[in-house]
Amino acid sequence: MTQARFAAIILAAGEGTRLKSARPKVLHEIAGQPMVRHVLDALAPLNPAQTIVVAGQGMDAVARAVAPATIAIQSPPRGTGDAVRAARQALSVDDAVTDILVLFGDTPLLRTETVAVLLEARHGRGDVGVAVAGFRPADPAAYGRLVLDGDGDLIRIVEAKDAAPAELAIGLCNGGIMALEAHRALPLIERIGNDNAKREYYLTDIVALARGAGMKAVVAELPAEELLGVNNRAELAAAEQLLQQRLRARAMENGATLIAPETVWLSADTRLGRDVVIEPNVILGAGVTIADNVRIRAFSHIEGATIASGAIVGPFARLRPGAMLEADVHVGNFVEVKASRLGVGVKASHLTYLGDSDIGAGTNIGAGTITCNYDGFNKSRTVIGERSFIGSNTALVAPVTVGDGAIVAAGSVVVDDVPADALMLGRGQQVNKPGRAAKIRARFEMKKEAKKTAAE
Repeated sequence: MTQARFAAIILAAGEGTRLKSARPKVLHEIAGQPMVRHVLDALAPLNPAQTIVVAGQGMDAVARAVAPATIAIQSPPRGTGDAVRAARQALSVDDAVTDILVLFGDTPLLRTETVAVLLEARHGRGDVGVAVAGFRPADPAAYGRLVLDGDGDLIRIVEAKDAAPAELAIGLCNGGIMALEAHRALPLIERIGNDNAKREYYLTDIVALARGAGMKAVVAELPAEELLGVNNRAELAAAEQLLQQRLRARAMENGATLIAPETVWLSADTRLGRDVVIEPNVILGAGVTIADNVRIRAFSHIEGATIASGAIVGPFARLRPGAMLEADVHVGNFVEVKASRLGVGVKASHLTYLGDSDIGAGTNIGAGTITCNYDGFNKSRTVIGERSFIGSNTALVAPVTVGDGAIVAAGSVVVDDVPADALMLGRGQQVNKPGRAAKIRARFEMKKEAKKTAAE
């Protein structure tokens, strides 16, 4: 990792026009978090002296998403050079800061190691004022070309539409991000003009300005995948696929088994222990932590949940935010858990909803049990003690408490607290009417025959 002390400027003022969205572009999510957060996460291990995010006017949601980074406002948007100028007032460059790193908030695949390579290139041979990220895309058609001299230094960046045939043959393209010499770059940025068709201020012009001031410009060739920018829905989907492949590979390298990796979807913050087994078609949303020796069975959907060692979840289970499964819990098919703690060894094997509840260790929850946690106005909690038995098709109307060791009979509606070790029966009395079923069938048969005769 580089030892350079740097300030980072992340350009994030894009409105998402090509995404056809009312949401700012950098807030569209990849692996469960906004694209701009991935860029911030890549920077964090390098410990930037300052991080400034340039947003558009009224983009309060962007400011919230990037907190505690400093926000600078670019209004109106007039190009990348103008965006860096907008950060100038918030930028604090002291003698210890050697570099200004300019990144884009829509490049969610950028890695920490790759950022370090770019910074190190800025500290290469000679008086380097600008280090530009270069890459070699499979199809370079639309990208600006990086024109080098015989020594490998960068002469200029030429846009594809302005390139001569010889320049179009260059495979090395502009990746957009840059590392600038901190103290001399700022005056150069102020000199960037807008003498172009769009009347915008382009940061790429700083290459010529730096060379004119006697500084070198160099290229750090970086992986094409990591410089992928997201401008439309197709590119958003492509970035998601690439990041999922990366997350799956990391999970397996760290000791998890993904039986059909291409069908498992992870979030950027997913935490998986060793010897976790994830069956096909599982989705892990944001905020999931799974300990060692857990099995997640097929077609389960989990978000905001913590699962302790030895638990089994699914198939077809749903764990919502606030679900906490302690060791050796079994949650089976078509069970939903929300904002609930299930103690050690709890079993809820099928067809159950447990919301806003605390369930003690060793308790068995029968099929069809529901905690009625919402009365139309307020959420209330259900508390079930240890080693209790809740019979099938039971409704527990919160707030209610079932004591340790209690048995609740199948089909009960529990509206009052149940003492410890009590047997609770809360269903209507069964009444049998001998022969009544045969008489009902006979009556319907007579009516059926009468309708048939009338029709003839």
